[in-house]
Amino acid sequence: MRHIIVAALAALVALPAAAQQKLDFVLNWVPGGDHAPYYYAKKLGWYAKEGIELNLEPGKGSAVAVQRVAAGQDPIGLADMGNVLTLRGKGADTVGVFNVYANSPQGMYWLKSSGIKGIKDFAGKKIGNPAGDGARTMWPALAKANGLDPKSVTWVNVDANSKLASLKSKAVDVTTSFYNIHHIFQRELGDDMGFLAWRDVGLNPYGNSVIVNAAFLAKNRPLIDKFVKVTQKAFAACVADPKPCVQALIDANGALQFDNEMTNWTLVEVLMSDQYSKTIALGIHDDARMQADYALVRDYIGLDKPFDVKTAYTNEFLDRSIKMTK
Repeated sequence: MRHIIVAALAALVALPAAAQQKLDFVLNWVPGGDHAPYYYAKKLGWYAKEGIELNLEPGKGSAVAVQRVAAGQDPIGLADMGNVLTLRGKGADTVGVFNVYANSPQGMYWLKSSGIKGIKDFAGKKIGNPAGDGARTMWPALAKANGLDPKSVTWVNVDANSKLASLKSKAVDVTTSFYNIHHIFQRELGDDMGFLAWRDVGLNPYGNSVIVNAAFLAKNRPLIDKFVKVTQKAFAACVADPKPCVQALIDANGALQFDNEMTNWTLVEVLMSDQYSKTIALGIHDDARMQADYALVRDYIGLDKPFDVKTAYTNEFLDRSIKMTK
């Protein structure tokens, strides 16, 4: 009998680990504090426990992320929701499954010494940012909302890591950046920093959301359900205790500095928080806000092919017991 039990136990030990399905996830940019929860959950094995082998890929802008996911090059990605809606109107079939930024993270920076005082002074100026940056796609909406001709500015291709240098050297007059690295601009530009947040000048659409290729979602709903719930749990854990989350990010991306990414994360928390994330569910896309964002894109940017905005997102995978606490 003892030999039978030992043999049975040996057979159990010899069984292969649960099959892991690889899931390529393209980020909106290079890894930073706002991406800490994904690295934290991966480090702790939360994705692996659900049978997910998560591969995090650096991105080159929201527009690029939407295009890659829509084309099936990556099944999931992270992108600004305004870009998701704009490109869906051009045939990019992606679906938002988890909202990260309940508030728009978009901001514009300039040197006060240039004479620029606000958005009305952007006419005739050069705005520098990467070609795939989501701010370019949404710029017509911001300009028109503030009585400015969208074509009155010149866009200059600037690498994401060269924005500050280009601004300081006066190669460009204005640049764009997400609010979660606001502290870096403050440190580098000091009292000469000019700044406006899009959410303060009449434009506050949803920001970054996790999106999924629509065809992939239709065939892999259980997988995406697990991915979203792990991700939601990870974001909640990072709000409760950010230090181990940021450390996981640093461990996976050695060139980053802990203190800088911690500050980044505290600014991310501001962007994550609104009445819906605090009272309904962390990661939710509110129906009324999504309708308003659709109308904004339709009226200010234009849609090649109008669509029902409810096909562009779903809240079905969210755990309603998990809410934003700050």
